[in-house]
Amino acid sequence: MTTLLPIAAETGACCAPLVRAPLGADDAVTLATQLKALADPARLRLLSLVAAHDGGEACVCDLIEPLGLSQPTVSHHLKVLVDAGLLTREKRGVWAYFTLVPQALDSIARVLTTV
Repeated sequence: MTTLLPIAAETGACCAPLVRAPLGADDAVTLATQLKALADPARLRLLSLVAAHDGGEACVCDLIEPLGLSQPTVSHHLKVLVDAGLLTREKRGVWAYFTLVPQALDSIARVLTTV
């Protein structure tokens, strides 16, 4: 089993800080909502399926089979991702199309990295 103690002893710190400055209350709520949305394997897969789809957008009808979930379940997961600000939704006829929000994942990464 690997331990982090030797690394911490070498650097003189117990752990690296996640951010340079503390999060404000509103930013903490936004980040928590986004992380909760990402903390589900189906939603992580949906996010990657949408991002990898032709043109960076996917119809809900294209996402059902790869996940092996019912249409209502996929729609629920997509709604959570939209509500968290990670995807946008555009209705076209009877179908909804989803795209990744530009820089949504970058903003999460900035908070979690020290560089």
